This record gives sequence, C-alpha cells and structure tokens, in this order.
Amino acid sequence: MSRLFSSLKLRELTFKNRIFVSPMCQYSSIDGLPNDWHLVHLGSRAVGGAGLVMVEATAVSPEGRISPDDSGLWSDAHAEAFVPIARFIREQGAVAGIQLAHAGRKASTDRPWTGGGPLGPDKRGWQPVAPSPLPFTPEHPVPREASPADLEAVRQQFVDAARRAKTAGFQVVEIHMAHGYLLHEFLSPLSNHRKDECGGTLENRMRFPLRIAREVREIWPNDLPVFVRISATDWAEGGWDLAQSVELCRRLKDIGIDLIDCSSGGSVPYAVIPAGPGYQTPFATAIRKEVGIPTGTVGFITEPAQAEQIIATDLADAVVLARELLRNPYWPMQAAKALKVDPSWPVQYLRAKS
Repeated sequence: MSRLFSSLKLRELTFKNRIFVSPMCQYSSIDGLPNDWHLVHLGSRAVGGAGLVMVEATAVSPEGRISPDDSGLWSDAHAEAFVPIARFIREQGAVAGIQLAHAGRKASTDRPWTGGGPLGPDKRGWQPVAPSPLPFTPEHPVPREASPADLEAVRQQFVDAARRAKTAGFQVVEIHMAHGYLLHEFLSPLSNHRKDECGGTLENRMRFPLRIAREVREIWPNDLPVFVRISATDWAEGGWDLAQSVELCRRLKDIGIDLIDCSSGGSVPYAVIPAGPGYQTPFATAIRKEVGIPTGTVGFITEPAQAEQIIATDLADAVVLARELLRNPYWPMQAAKALKVDPSWPVQYLRAKS
C-alpha cells in the first residue's frame, strides 16, 4: 500500500491523498478578482488528482497584495467570484483551500515577467506598511511603520477574509507567515525593530501573528482545519531560525492550528539558500517530532518515489508541490501508476487510463 496515496484526516475533513498543490501566485487578477485563468489553472490540478488544491496568496486588503495583479478577498464580490472555483475543485474530489496573506514591505511590486521590481504610486503602486520602516532592498520604498490602528485594521481584514473564504466554499484556510511577508516580518528580528509590545523578544515578535492565527481559528468552522505556512529559517545570521519556529508552532498547536506548511527564506535578499531536492523536509520533520503537529513539506519534490519515501518514513504528513505541478497538473495520476496504485480517474478520462 502506498502511504502517499493514503487518506489524511484533519478534524472532520478527509484528504484523499497526501499530495497538496502549493499556493502559487499567478499575477493574473484584475482588482483582485479571480477569473477564467484561475478556474482552469486550479481546476486542472483538481482533475489531475491532488488531494488539496490551494489558491495563491490571496490578499486580505488591496495594499496587502504583492502586486496589483494578485488575487484578493477583501470584499463580498471577491468571495462570489471564488464560488465556482471552489465548487469545481470540490466536485473533482479534492479539498479546496485558500491562503490568506498580506505582503507587508514586499508589497507593490511588478509581475515577475515584466520585471518584478517595486512600483511607485505613478505606476499602479502604493506605499507598503510593515513592522518597521526598513525597505526589503535599497531599491524598494521605505514602508510606513504599522501603527496600532494599522494592526487593528489588518487583524480585522484577516478575520473578514476568513469569513468570506467560508462563504465562497473553501474547506481550508492557510495563514501566510512565510517568505518575508507581513506576518513573517513581525517574527524575524531582521525586519522587526519595533520598541513596543510587538518587537524585541521572541514573545513580543510572535504576539501579532499569533493573534491573527487565534482569531482566524476562532471564527473558522470547528470541523474544518486551519493551516499556517512558515519560513522555518531566514537562512541568515541573526534571523528567524528553526528553534524559534518550533516555539511558534507549539503556540500555534495550542491555538488549534491543524497543520504547519514548512517552507523557508524570503526575509532578506542576501540569504544563501542551499536549495536542492527535499532541502526543506528536515524542517517539517523536526517540527512534526518536537511539537507533535502534522506538517507539510515543500521544495524540489519531483519524483513519486521521493514523495512516497517522505510520507512512508514519517518525515512529513503531506508533500506540497509547486513547480512540478505547474509543469504537469496530472503528476498525481502518473505518480499513482509508478507506485502501483489504482486511484479514481475522472470518468471523462477513463479511455486513457489503461
């Protein structure tokens, strides 16, 4: 029996297998609204056999977008636009998930294929907000330091976005605390130089991200899971690291978070990241073992045997695939064949199964 293709139950929700589609920005929305591209992109991964299909980092406010072309969930109109997408994912037997995000000091940038650099107000951009007035790079604008009123607004935006996610038909929400975006910026001492109760000590730096997690968990249905994506390390001296991540995850488990989606990096541009096959899996393993919470692992997982080994040896509870599923949305079907598993196929495709 393949462990990769065994089911996973979190709260009252069952995932048919342990292959999760990572949230991947498409930079293809207009005013934050998803469209036909998102329906086809996400729907094809559900048809392809993944157990969970997660929508890209979806901004809780317009100024929380990475780029002006990111998806958003800051109004009821956005929730309504997501309804057919979430419904189609569910109809294919996959779980529909969405990642809620705020880009912080890395907001207001261009799409990657048109340069990816910071955008000023004269080029569809805006001034970002962050824990401290520290730009991501010298080329990025200096962000405005978040005031108590800003923090209260962001808190409410995450809560409201979670409510809209449920209205839209999503079964999982994931809170984005990784990759150098706002909540990770609070966690990392490299980006958080505040002197108030949200800066300085580890306890203080965790305060605002934990508050967001707690309030989202409180309003999300009790029978459905909440995930958190973290960067387990900044890969930079004096920054966020695995030991701090373990402590954060202990607090997240106490709050009722159900799975930690383990990534890394993104906090500073000068980090040296030893990327390679499975390079982030040890973080998921350490957190799973030390905290006793389910974890997902992401990063250069490309081969069925590699994914199977991760699950079969209890290194993580799910593999979270990104680029491999961009290259091949039907990777789960092909992995099943390689592992001698006979999963269900869409009836429309049965003629190609044998």
